[in-house]
Amino acid sequence: MTEKYGIIDIGSNTMRLVIYKRGRSGRLREIENVKVVARLRNYLTDDDELTEEGIRVLLEGLFTFQEVTRFHRLTNVKCVATATLRQARNRNEIVRLVAEQTDFHIRILSEYEEAYYGFLAVVNSTSLSEGITIDIGGGSTEVTYFRNRELIDYHSFPFGALSLKRQFVSGNTPTEEELKKISSYVTEQFHSLDWLKNKKLPIIAIGGSARNLVQIHQVLKNYPIAGIHQYEMDWKDIVTVKKYLTSLTFEQLQKVEGLSKDRADLIIPAIEVFQTLYETVDAKKFILSRKGLRDGIFYEQFIQTLGTSIFPSVLEESFFELAQDYELNVDHVRHVTKLVIQLFEQIRNLSLFPLTGEDLVLLKRAAHVFYLGQYIDEEASSQHTFYILANRTIDGLSHRDRVKLALIASFKNKTVFKQYVKPFETWFSRVEQKQLRFLGALLKFAYSLNDTKRHIVQQIKIEIENENVMIHLFCNRSWRAEEYQAEKHKKHLEKMLKRSIELKFHFLDELGGVR
Repeated sequence: MTEKYGIIDIGSNTMRLVIYKRGRSGRLREIENVKVVARLRNYLTDDDELTEEGIRVLLEGLFTFQEVTRFHRLTNVKCVATATLRQARNRNEIVRLVAEQTDFHIRILSEYEEAYYGFLAVVNSTSLSEGITIDIGGGSTEVTYFRNRELIDYHSFPFGALSLKRQFVSGNTPTEEELKKISSYVTEQFHSLDWLKNKKLPIIAIGGSARNLVQIHQVLKNYPIAGIHQYEMDWKDIVTVKKYLTSLTFEQLQKVEGLSKDRADLIIPAIEVFQTLYETVDAKKFILSRKGLRDGIFYEQFIQTLGTSIFPSVLEESFFELAQDYELNVDHVRHVTKLVIQLFEQIRNLSLFPLTGEDLVLLKRAAHVFYLGQYIDEEASSQHTFYILANRTIDGLSHRDRVKLALIASFKNKTVFKQYVKPFETWFSRVEQKQLRFLGALLKFAYSLNDTKRHIVQQIKIEIENENVMIHLFCNRSWRAEEYQAEKHKKHLEKMLKRSIELKFHFLDELGGVR
């Protein structure tokens, strides 16, 4: 049977069941996501007792999840709870009732565990080595500071989007005066931690409120690609969304695209928290992590075979996953990468085209996924490659770098490149676009040199003869198919180098000499 894993997250605002399936790469892929808006925080009394009605709502949500987990025949479902049940004085009774009446056993996370799992999700799904994380729940807010991908400090604040609304907002949406009170209260809370102030680091936000903020911003700016993980905003972007939302009536808020209807009354207080933290930290940017607490729990479980809970390289894991999912020929990729590095270094040494070390990094990445769209359709492999890479979440790559990768790895010709880059013209200068087009043309040429995947081209030497470029290709067997493809694709390089290219193929004998 296919390996499936389930986790239930009992939050103060929502309860959620997520079911994952282990993919070819060994990584977990989400296949079911069932949400119940329980708002358990509203059933917590002043004496910190969860009322009978609250317990009934909790059990009803779990019964709903139980039907799904039984359908999937899941026998071992993790079930965790956060702030509201952690604060409930009758939590032991609740845990007992759930165990007696359902298939689930609740594990109530400590403040440290809740913060730690959020941190773990961030460092295993981004390439950030230092930053501040924030996870706004319904009843608590966890912040952490990590450096060199290690957790340095953490704190759990006794407020969340739902509790802030209950404490400061009398209607469905806050007035200007109520927002000021929220800001003043949250500022005081954040300023109580010296390690937060003026850190000048990126803020990485986790959770539903952060997702909604990003989704609304993407709609407002007609964002051209899919995906929210690692989406970046700055202070002005946060303020823009806040101004837009505070200008709407509650009825209009409930219809805002990108905003969950059940968060319409919570989103503005949550954004006030994000803005206040941004100002406290004097942050450089605000980044969304779609991976959160639930992912952190599974990262802890499934990476332990490495002797650590943190991936050595997030990006390498992502490319491994792509290779597995699209059945890429790893030996072919390695050989083409070797060839394209030889071409790149000699072109740079001869000053034929301005190239940098950053360009080489980009080129190596693109070599791993060049024309992976062939997996879907050979004839339209360029189009599929661009769409997949531009729109698929690639942990460790920003959205801008993802589009760069897509443009290089899908290169077909100048006309098609211009079609692909058109929605992103404001993202890249003309010089950057030219650079990406050259890297794509170079990679396409390198792939033509291993057309039959026999690794026949072993060495490359480039010379300048009478202002023309002479490329010597040293082979260990017949090169006819490679010669045909290379002659066909060299024109893209000729146009960009503004020089004619002549190809000369040579045999290598067994001792490595030319004959």
